[in-house]
Amino acid sequence: MSEERFGEFVLVRRHGDGGAGHVAELVLDRPKAMNAVSTQMARSIAGACAALGADREVRVVVLTSTHERAFCVGADLKERNSFSDADLVRQRPVARAAYTGVLELPVPTIAAVHGFALGGGFELALSCDVIVADRTAVVGLPEVSVGVIPGGGGTQLLPRRVGAARAAELIFTARRVEAVEARELGLVDELVEEGRDREEALALGARIAVNSPVGLRSAKRALRVGHGLDLRAGLEIEDAAWRATAFSGDRAEGVAAFNEKRKPVWPGE
Repeated sequence: MSEERFGEFVLVRRHGDGGAGHVAELVLDRPKAMNAVSTQMARSIAGACAALGADREVRVVVLTSTHERAFCVGADLKERNSFSDADLVRQRPVARAAYTGVLELPVPTIAAVHGFALGGGFELALSCDVIVADRTAVVGLPEVSVGVIPGGGGTQLLPRRVGAARAAELIFTARRVEAVEARELGLVDELVEEGRDREEALALGARIAVNSPVGLRSAKRALRVGHGLDLRAGLEIEDAAWRATAFSGDRAEGVAAFNEKRKPVWPGE
């Protein structure tokens, strides 16, 4: 396993060999503040995502936390308390770049959530394709209780998961949702035993990473771009993604490996 640090608060780990060797772990590492997202940390998240998105060896990204009791508690409100209006305006594009950095990663992404995932912390998880949570997880978008609104994608991502009315209830009440209910409502996708969120998310990442890197990126693009379009437009998006994959080296290798009854060696192009 190799490690690379982005600033003081973000770490990227690349795991092992084989399928797992293509799994990158994006680690939130500001334990003294329960991973509250400061301006500096936001820059680091965006920088790490830019590097991961450009790395053709990466097939899956798993978002994790080093804090025992929290995934991420959201924006650093202590820092925000010192801001002038001008400071807040200057910080806004920096903060947005962190959330969009995760959202726009071109490969499948998995969030491993335990403890508190609130506000911007839950928005980081919502920016991933799949959320694996353990039984200690508490999620929510409580921004209106401190005089703001979800600004890291929450008003758009949550209704896409759970529907407009349910998202409205959760955002307007600012309530926190514990793990079992979160799974029932679709706020998280998989519920695992306490302390196993990271392990299970990495294992899922390894299962995904054995597949075609061209296929994975194209499938994600079709899923993301086509979501919300009418069926005919969505099918055109799918067809474009299919064409980008069907004439690739990965498609030729996949068909050959199937017929030769062996594991494919993906060229990744």
